Amino acid sequence: MPIRYLSSAFAAVLVSVSVAAGSAQELKIWRHGVLDPKGDAGFSHMIKEGFAEKQGLNIQLFHFKADTQLLQALIAGELDSFEGSPGNDIMAAARGADVKIIGCTWPGLPHVILSRGIASPQDLKGKTVAVGPVGSLPDLLFRILLKQANIPLSDVRVSSVGNDVDRYKALVGKVVDAAVVSNEFVPVMQKENLTLLAAARDFAPEFARLCIQATGATLKARPDEASRYMAAQIASLRYAVAHRDQTLALTRKLTHEKDDDPRAGYIFDWAVTTKSLDPEVRIPVDKLDYIQKQLLITGNLQMQFDVKKMVDPSVREKALKLLEN
Repeated sequence: MPIRYLSSAFAAVLVSVSVAAGSAQELKIWRHGVLDPKGDAGFSHMIKEGFAEKQGLNIQLFHFKADTQLLQALIAGELDSFEGSPGNDIMAAARGADVKIIGCTWPGLPHVILSRGIASPQDLKGKTVAVGPVGSLPDLLFRILLKQANIPLSDVRVSSVGNDVDRYKALVGKVVDAAVVSNEFVPVMQKENLTLLAAARDFAPEFARLCIQATGATLKARPDEASRYMAAQIASLRYAVAHRDQTLALTRKLTHEKDDDPRAGYIFDWAVTTKSLDPEVRIPVDKLDYIQKQLLITGNLQMQFDVKKMVDPSVREKALKLLEN
């Protein structure tokens, strides 16, 4: 190739690279926390499949084992937002923490309590049960079950064990007698001789699983980016529920599950059929109020708190307008 043509081609490449670099630099970083990937990870990670970039964001996802860790990272300024259980955050807001709920992705509960040789909640006395850290969703759900069964917490050996996968492994390994986990393990529990002791949606029917939280300070300082993050979140979830194969493929990529593993497909179909996942990311204030009342019953909350004080619907409203354009 003549030198003049080579130079021309090289210049074109430089221009192309320069434009791409400029575009990448224009993307605003948004740091978002999620729980460790498991059978439903395709929903929470779909936002990185081009949806954030379309809204001008470079979204960085950080994984945590428990909701309590997510809240700590948010308060410490290490995250701009996170998707976690609203229970612990309601307790924090009631104590004056600057936490705002801007939408809820999972208004329904997939959690179950699996056990080995335990026939009823009353038989939990003297048993060891794997939950999460105090204040986490698995911990709160187990406390609600004990209250309803009139079993003092002191009658049960409660063990704080990592994430859902860790708790399931502890149960399979006979380290514990029961465990609070996602229902994605239901289709594989029989081969491990496990039984379904209770389903959270039966004993805590109005308890929302996951909401998106941010600090009021972040929402005030970065309102445009917050609404763009929410627009990307809604668009990605709309896509995820409408594209089962792509969502399952993303989940398996993240969890390294084999194609014949039934867990991802089970929880996807369950979530969509029961409408336990809301791609519109609405804020079910009635469910948040229900959670607050349960926290009072379990003793996690000492005084009644008006959850409306920690709800900010404006971010979602602006996001919907962005998606209309």
